[in-house]
Amino acid sequence: MYMELIKPPPSEHHLILAEIQRQRDQGEEIDMTDSELHKKALSLSYFTVGYNILEGIVAIFAGLLAGSIALVGFGLDSFVESLSGGVMIWRFSKHGKISEEEEEKVEKKAARLIACTFFILGAYVSYESAKKLIFHEIPDKSLFGIIIAFVSMIAMPILFYAKYRTGKAIGSRSLMADSKQTLACCFLSVALLIGLGLNYLYGIWQADPVVGMIIVVFLFKEGYETWKEEEVCSC
Repeated sequence: MYMELIKPPPSEHHLILAEIQRQRDQGEEIDMTDSELHKKALSLSYFTVGYNILEGIVAIFAGLLAGSIALVGFGLDSFVESLSGGVMIWRFSKHGKISEEEEEKVEKKAARLIACTFFILGAYVSYESAKKLIFHEIPDKSLFGIIIAFVSMIAMPILFYAKYRTGKAIGSRSLMADSKQTLACCFLSVALLIGLGLNYLYGIWQADPVVGMIIVVFLFKEGYETWKEEEVCSC
């Protein structure tokens, strides 16, 4: 009786089996096996890292050219997202090779590192945004930055849907949480597009550091939630 009261939480393997059984019970078609779904999750994680690194390099380069802290902050956030994606790559490449306890231990350490990175970058972008507002450091107009924001605004929802659906199919809370960060990047892209667009079309340069502050709020929020709940890595 006491053993029944202290049952351990279901493992990811059990969650997968339960999801497959639910699909069978409801007459749903099971398109992929467990192994195929994990390979798809790994491929999505590789794409996330590659895309974010490229986006980060281009955004920071464009931001430095234009003196835009919003673009620089957006690029820095992309690099942090690539770290999160790197954890996912490690997670799914080790599937079935090490124990779940070992996975959880390493993932928690990685999650804390990512949280600290969010805080550090948030402090930097906050300082630069405030400095530009106070000293009236007017950024140049950046059509290149507008294109970056627009492409991200299109790509991120598609990637979010693919990652969330795959994470749900294999019962991986870590991939589902990572997919929500991808969706948040879409919202940041919208904010960036508005800020750069206002400066480009109407010369409202204050919109750029204001968007920088919006990115700061996101960075601190993600850092806090990652540190507190370790959702980026816990499965």
